Amino acid sequence: MSFQVSGKVAVVTGGSSGIGLEAVRLLLEQGAYVAWCGRDSVRLEDSWKAMAACFAPERLHIQCCDVLDADAVKQFIDQVAQRFGGVDMLINNAGQGKVANFEDTSDEEWMREVQLKYFSVLNPVRAALPYLRQSGIAAIANVNSLLAYKPEPHMIATSAARAGLLNLSKGLSKEFVAAGIRVNSILIGMVESGQWQRRYLERSDPDQSWEDWLAGIARKRGIPMGRLGKPVEAARALVFLASPLSSYTTGSVIDVSGGFSQEI
Repeated sequence: MSFQVSGKVAVVTGGSSGIGLEAVRLLLEQGAYVAWCGRDSVRLEDSWKAMAACFAPERLHIQCCDVLDADAVKQFIDQVAQRFGGVDMLINNAGQGKVANFEDTSDEEWMREVQLKYFSVLNPVRAALPYLRQSGIAAIANVNSLLAYKPEPHMIATSAARAGLLNLSKGLSKEFVAAGIRVNSILIGMVESGQWQRRYLERSDPDQSWEDWLAGIARKRGIPMGRLGKPVEAARALVFLASPLSSYTTGSVIDVSGGFSQEI
């Protein structure tokens, strides 16, 4: 099935690995022009080489950029629009979580979490908005976490910030709908990542396979599907929400948690 994005322009933040890079790959497979950014210049360059080996380099654009730097983000997106003729889709994927309970979270850490979760979305949205207004298929898709609905005590600041980001996405969807810009989110559960791979290397049973180790984690956490999600599975939901296939959907969420969410 076509996502109907051939010839369209997509921007992906946090695109050099994981979910972001899988979204980049899917968009390129569908014929889009894709620009992505990241903070790690080495990893970013590696991602470009991997994509350039499979797709026409003239459809690729990368820039080392911290999404919390509003000026750098604006410069990045302005360059994308100048090179490709506009911006049709924005996927906001940057942001990590802080593992700490209430008593172990300082005021500075609270502020860092709020700043990261909000401004990693606000800065790209502000920069892309003039171009999205000119697109006939404009969409913003945000990566959020199930923590927005299901807070965890050991990630108290991240959980609170995630809930605020979900509210922000809903608010933006209402404000931008008159301009023809849709705003949606995915809520991810536990997804395979470099962090889990590093933990696997430190496993207690050296003979345990990657699949069995992950299945054990899924059982302990009570994930009904019995495994962690794969980055490409989250990326598919993201690209769907960013594409014209979801043209009548805004202010909504897709749960990508393997059935872990119990909310109705």
